[in-house]
Parts: sequence; structure tokens; C-alpha cells
Amino acid sequence: MLYFENDYDRGCHPLVLKKLCDTNLTPAAGYGDDEFSERARGYIRAACEAPRADVFFLSGGTQTNAVTIGGLLRPWEGVYAAASGHIGLHEAGAVEFTGHKVLPLPQRQGKIAPGELRASLEGFYADPNHPHMVFPGMVYISHPTEYGTLYTLQELEELSDICNSFNIPLYMDGARLAYALAAVTDVTLPDIARLCDVFYIGGTKCGALCGEALVFPQGAPERFLTLVKQRGALMAKGRLIGAQFEALFEDGLYFTVGRAAVELALRLKAGLEKRGVALFMDSPTNQQFPILENGLLKRLAERAAYSFWEARDADTSVVRLATSWATKPEDVEALFKVLDNLRGGV
Repeated sequence: MLYFENDYDRGCHPLVLKKLCDTNLTPAAGYGDDEFSERARGYIRAACEAPRADVFFLSGGTQTNAVTIGGLLRPWEGVYAAASGHIGLHEAGAVEFTGHKVLPLPQRQGKIAPGELRASLEGFYADPNHPHMVFPGMVYISHPTEYGTLYTLQELEELSDICNSFNIPLYMDGARLAYALAAVTDVTLPDIARLCDVFYIGGTKCGALCGEALVFPQGAPERFLTLVKQRGALMAKGRLIGAQFEALFEDGLYFTVGRAAVELALRLKAGLEKRGVALFMDSPTNQQFPILENGLLKRLAERAAYSFWEARDADTSVVRLATSWATKPEDVEALFKVLDNLRGGV
């Protein structure tokens, strides 16, 4: 069986596992107050060019989104997100469970358009009834998006300017940030730290066994660590996440992991296009979204794992094929052979 279902179907990168094994018997303080976590914070600050940043290690992506959004919003506020955004579709209402509404905006290839964001904010405050409505208190974006697409530097700067104009934070979900940074893009990690009020560096989907690094480039709100614990996202053995991020950032492994996965995803993309397979989105990252016949998909599932994304029409569906640090060139070539056999050759 070939595995392209997601980018977290294996344990962790061997160098991350080695770090965990090498540090396993070293006594360490709890809740992230350990030497491994502190070194990891230093490496992350350096990579972000944000020496004053506060960095917290949380257990997973959904927890990070719920804690951050629920903790920063005031009781009467909600959070803007693209209609296709992860917090609105695939987190089981975790943000709403904190008491805050997700406010959907139209998605353009998975992204929020700056002009539409500004128009929505201006329209909200122009409405005489707005004191009786849920106030927009934050903008949530993901980079890459749910469709593997990326914000340009200009788009990110425009979104940041709009948020500053309305005095609301811009929050970036970086669950797959390694793959965004590895793609052909004009957005760097220091750009993200400069333009976002808060963002997280994904570990779970980028070579770690588990865990995410939440970054406040200009410093976190008061007692944020207490909030993380109160909401169940702080591990007593915080060293387990800290040591993994130390391994990912001490020698640039995080960026190496991203490049390897993106290179194979682009090889996969080129091979699909060569075979006349249409792609739902032009993704430059590790997620590719071919449109395939439903009958073929049933047979493909016997040979290769993939994720169903959405029905395209009565006869075809969009599926996701994801590469990761564990994907090998021979896996991609084997998938091509399977597709060629199922489709009767190129």
C-alpha cells in the first residue's frame, strides 16, 4: 500500500526521534520550563528574527487554534476566516466551543482577499445595528491554505495593514508552515513574524511526533501560559515538544523537511499533468488535488491511501495527495505506475 493520505501518517523524522532518545534519561523541569524547550525558543527567535518573541509549545493544532483564538477574543467578539478555513470546517466547532463565532468570508483559492476583508469590516461598523452583533475581533488565515495555496507578501502586508487599521490581531495557522517556506514564494519566516501578531509553527505535520510552537513576535498577553494549561493544551512533560523543536531548528532540519516534501509534490504534480489529470488548484506546496473518476478512485483505494476532498460532479471527485518528510521518490513513481495501470496507460 502506498500512503499519500496526509503528512502525519508516520511517527517522526529520525533526527527528531534521536533527540528524544538521547535526552530521554536527562531529568528536566515540567511544563516547558526545561533546557530543551528554552534552547528551542532561542533557535525559533533567531529564525524569526524576533528576539523579543514569546514561544509556547502546545500539544496540537486544534488546541493551539482554540486556545489562541478563545484566549485573545473578548466575549462579544468572533474571528474572521475563509469559508474553507480549518477552524470553520475541520475542528469540530472547537472555536465555537470557547464561546466565539467563526465569521466566514468568501474564499479565493482558499485565501481571504484583502479588499473583501476591508469591505466587511467597514460594512460592519457602518451598520447602525452593529452594537447588537458579533464584533469581528481577529483575522485567521492559514499558510498554506486548505488547498495548499500561499499568500503573497503583498497580500500578507495588506491584511496586516487592515488589521492594524481596525486594531484587531492577525493570526496565522502554520500547521504546514515548513512546506510554505520551502515553496517558491516571496514570504519568509521573518516576514511572518513582522506582519502577524501571533502565528504557530507546525510540528505535527512537519516532521515532529506531536506538538506546535506558538509565537507572539512582540510578546504574549499576560498569563497566557496559565490559559494554555487551563484549556488542556499544556503538557506536564513539555520537554517532549521542546526537544523535538530543538531538533527541528538547531541545524535547519525544519526547512530541509519542507524542501524534500515540496520537491516530491512538484514531481507528483508534473506527472499527473503529463498524464492529463486535471488539478483542482494550482498548489505549490506538499498537497496536490487531482480530479479523478469515481470508479477509478474505488480501485485506487486498494493500492494507495488518499484523502477525499469534495465531489466535483456526479462522476468525478477531488482528492488530496500529500507528501511529507517520509515520502520517497520511489513512492511517487510507484503511484504513477498504479495510475497508469488503472487508466490503461498514458
